[in-house]
Amino acid sequence: MNPINALFQEKKREILSVYFTAGFPAVNDTEEIILALQDAGVGLVEVGIPFSDPMADGPVIQESSAAALRNGMNLQLLFSQLDRVKEKVRIPLIMMGYLNPVMQYGFENFCRDCKKTGVSGMIIPDLPFNDYLNEYKPIAGQYDLKVILLITPETSDERIRLIDAHTDGFIYMVSSSATTGVQHSFDEKRLDYFRRIGRMGLRNPLLIGFGISNRDTLSAAFEHAAGAIIGSRFLNLLTEEKNPKAATQKLLESLGIVR
Repeated sequence: MNPINALFQEKKREILSVYFTAGFPAVNDTEEIILALQDAGVGLVEVGIPFSDPMADGPVIQESSAAALRNGMNLQLLFSQLDRVKEKVRIPLIMMGYLNPVMQYGFENFCRDCKKTGVSGMIIPDLPFNDYLNEYKPIAGQYDLKVILLITPETSDERIRLIDAHTDGFIYMVSSSATTGVQHSFDEKRLDYFRRIGRMGLRNPLLIGFGISNRDTLSAAFEHAAGAIIGSRFLNLLTEEKNPKAATQKLLESLGIVR
């Protein structure tokens, strides 16, 4: 069974997924960050592929991506780092990045190296749904990789049901149409959106991302979905703490999570 499916089968609620940009703060931090998150009880880790034009991301992730590229991070180097750490990793890893670098690498080559290095799935925010369905899903399926698709408050019920019917793993539920970043709370409009999706009775579990940064936003995500995704807040802490274990511990403390 794919590790993503196994995770959601074993744990139905309060799953925490954390994103970091590979190559940030330093180019060789990948292994230490993954293991620090795993040791802290994080359920999923999203490994960000740095890109020069991360259009869906806010300033924190944009800056981390630019820094990672300056540090020399690229897909070949990232896969070599993941290969070195794969025997120590017991939780699902998801590659998250834009289509351009994946296409330059070659999609089947990308899938082959994901499988080889212990990656369980991918999130490609700018991958069109029809292209996913007709071209990418069959190749990813050959390597037992889950392609996770995103929905937003503007996604129609029809499209959400199509995504639910043709994906397997979880659905990334974007909390707002804005870029990624820190929010202090979700307004009633956002909560109504969460409730609306919850009433649809989708077969795939949901993880809520964009804006999860404190106890209030985490609690709201845990109430309305199987879990939450955190990115910008963790990247800020990596910058402040200069140490993955310290940054991870501070993240959990700020979220009110006791391990």
